[in-house]
Amino acid sequence: MTKLTIFVFLSIWFSSSYSWSNKTHIDDFLQCLSHQIINSNSSQIIHTPENSSYSTLFNSFFSDNQRITSNFKPSIIFTPTKESQIKAAIRCSKIHGLQIRIRSGGHDHEGLSYTSETPFFIIDLRNLRSISIDTQKKTAWVQAGATIGELYYRIAQKSKKLAFPAGVCPNVGVGGHFSGGGYGMLARKFGTAADNIIDAKLIDANGQILDRESMGEDHFWAIRGGGGTSFGIITSWKVKLHDIPEKVTVFNVTRTLDQNATQLVYKWQHIADKVDDNLLLRLFLRSNISSPFKRGQRSINAIFFTMFVGGVDELLHEMKKSFPELGLMKEDCIEMSWIESIIFFYIGFPKGTSPDVLLNWNTTTKKQLYFKGKSDYVQYPISIMGLEGIWKLYNKLGENAGVELQFSPYGGKLSEISESETPFPHRAGNIFMIEYAAFWMKMENSKRSLDWSRKLYRYMAKYVSKSPRAAYFNYRDLDIGVNNINGNTSYEQARIWGVKYFKNNFDRLVKIKTKIDPTNIFRNEQSIPPLLS
Repeated sequence: MTKLTIFVFLSIWFSSSYSWSNKTHIDDFLQCLSHQIINSNSSQIIHTPENSSYSTLFNSFFSDNQRITSNFKPSIIFTPTKESQIKAAIRCSKIHGLQIRIRSGGHDHEGLSYTSETPFFIIDLRNLRSISIDTQKKTAWVQAGATIGELYYRIAQKSKKLAFPAGVCPNVGVGGHFSGGGYGMLARKFGTAADNIIDAKLIDANGQILDRESMGEDHFWAIRGGGGTSFGIITSWKVKLHDIPEKVTVFNVTRTLDQNATQLVYKWQHIADKVDDNLLLRLFLRSNISSPFKRGQRSINAIFFTMFVGGVDELLHEMKKSFPELGLMKEDCIEMSWIESIIFFYIGFPKGTSPDVLLNWNTTTKKQLYFKGKSDYVQYPISIMGLEGIWKLYNKLGENAGVELQFSPYGGKLSEISESETPFPHRAGNIFMIEYAAFWMKMENSKRSLDWSRKLYRYMAKYVSKSPRAAYFNYRDLDIGVNNINGNTSYEQARIWGVKYFKNNFDRLVKIKTKIDPTNIFRNEQSIPPLLS
């Protein structure tokens, strides 16, 4: 197929989809891209609105949020199969000024990887998902389009005694998850995913393919918690694997308010960051969309969701010593392999599901769910009165809406690493992190649910970290600060949210960004800005 034929073919695809004033500008970009990837099968990697694959690709990720809308859809979804094609897309983007958004899949709370208020295209990394495990060196190379579930499966396939510390949801793409921190059920034992990255490959703003040595230690530091999409397009990570017993112990115990949940949550706050490093006691405070009302109150459940890196007898001994009030019994606990625990902790999989599902995750079905997420860090226990205030707010949540607060404990390895070791700064002094998740089923409930979510966040201000009121970068929240719709946020604007996510590391991230991407090729509404000269 000649270059001219490719361009005509692509132009026909795009011809009637958008009436943008700069359509010629986008046609020029397509022509540039077709010239750059002449030896590739363009029809399989360039998807425009006229192509039947476009809609499927755009709507394909489970966690894309129905609440997220924008004035523009991507002019192109580009699904490269090799790094040279990404280099070509960056070059054409720079020549023709079409903004890049980078997507590797998973939880994008604010849709920054697939929406924009200016014309843009997506580089979707789903075809870059190879995984190579070295059991002797206890390392793995994983491409950025793979999911953490796929990584977990491939590790377990090679060894029953190795694991990697990352998140609970197996459909999350490693590209964004690792680069923003990556908290999971092994975090108190081994740290975050970012703490266990030992090399990476990325393509920078000049189209150079770099590894740790060639990018330099500042650049390498920035991508381990500072968000990869500010500093290039990460194509693969090299990670450190950890020894783990053949069996771990898990439990999932629920207590209602009538079963003393308020007092249990209060006590949990005093011990969650201090228990044995092998124990991670996660807590969910949940009221589902369908929660029945009792005596005029919503049904509220406190769910203790726990992994212990060891056997059941050791776990019971630790729980009896640290948290006897929960009344944990041996029959509440299950010993299983680490890979089985991945299935256990993800609520979307029924009991007994084979780990093979981690390779066959259905990314083509999009949940009809509206969602708003926020986050906080807690350094002193919330009082009984404070908890009861949360329950009162739960009862004011509208119908056809639900809420979940995740209390994720810190301490252990998380507290041993300094705040400046990586851009992820949330270390010693934090008892736990809160993720606020409000969700609803109907678009007409959006305003009420969003208003409620923000009211809860305001209420919590007196109980959480201050100066700054910290937040977790992987739970992106566009409410916290000024966000320029073109992704060209000034330093002063960005600092409002930057210090919440990164604390004192923000200024170092800005300096690195200024050095390696001074024209801000890689940007979104909450990307690290360069200092303008």
